[in-house]
Amino acid sequence: MIRSSFIKKVFHFNFDARTSRGTMNSKTSWFVKVWNSNYPNQIGLGECGPLPGLSPDDHTDFEDLLADSLAKFCTGPLEMNRIIECVPANLPSIRFGLETALLDLLNGGKRLIYKNRFVEGVPVPINGLIWMSEPDSMIRQIDSKIMQGFRTIKIKVGSLDFSKECEVLQYIRTRYANYGINLRLDANGAFNPGEALDKLNELARFSVHSIEQPIKPGSTLMEQLCKQSPIPIALDEELIGVTEIQRKVELLTRIKPQFIILKPTLHGGLNSCRDWIQLADQHNVGWWMTSALESNIGLNAICQFTANYEVDLPQGLGTGLLYQDNFPSPLMVSGGEIRYDVNKSWDLTSLEEN
Repeated sequence: MIRSSFIKKVFHFNFDARTSRGTMNSKTSWFVKVWNSNYPNQIGLGECGPLPGLSPDDHTDFEDLLADSLAKFCTGPLEMNRIIECVPANLPSIRFGLETALLDLLNGGKRLIYKNRFVEGVPVPINGLIWMSEPDSMIRQIDSKIMQGFRTIKIKVGSLDFSKECEVLQYIRTRYANYGINLRLDANGAFNPGEALDKLNELARFSVHSIEQPIKPGSTLMEQLCKQSPIPIALDEELIGVTEIQRKVELLTRIKPQFIILKPTLHGGLNSCRDWIQLADQHNVGWWMTSALESNIGLNAICQFTANYEVDLPQGLGTGLLYQDNFPSPLMVSGGEIRYDVNKSWDLTSLEEN
């Protein structure tokens, strides 16, 4: 018989994580456990971590929704396609958590989600994330990331005075002119639609690789921006809630973005992201994966999923060091890459005690 349970855990940031949507100092996740009663020591583990104010399943009754989804799943066989039947599409973080728990269980309950090159030690390239702060603090973050070996730097914009943000970008282009730094920006929808194109034209002088979600999702101006922007546009929040294949096709063909950013917790789980990747390839749209502030449990699953593909672009998977109380794990970041150190082990005692 299939059994399941879940545990809630709050993680605390090493700093105040600031975005254009506000500041966070903690993050809550629920960890799903799935097992066969005949083999109680073999447990699959997955993470459900809805983002407050952003995730479709960020509800006060989240635990009730999670319990109901698990109860439905446990009435049938251990099959991946049953997750879609048991978990509604508007609960993407629960789909992701249950998907990864089941894959983990089917592979022996050892945090092995996919048997691929990542878990054999082959690294995945990642960008270095710079959080919003005062300019001096952002510059210190930038210096640190570049000295650590990152050559793709992602900077969140849209919170400071625009001229100050431009000064930070100018610092990078002046100080690190010979380092071959790729600049990614993420506005989290912060630009006013009427000013967005002017700002994009101004930012273009810094040779920006791409900018994520310059304006809020749902605006009719996004299609126009993708046509006119001198900086390639990547959609992120725009994909939230788009679950049906036909709607995904319609979005890509109507807006015609240069890139899409995929987050399983927000964008429907692993299976949904697999559909997005297939459609993006068909429509000549670039993509990369990004974690959505998951702990090392969720981050590990996303890294392994990403390694199923031939990736050239750096991925957004460097968030494992954000928390002061994250799980010790084999995940290691160095030289602008994340790797799975086969000589290290998981320490989940804090989860067991929680």
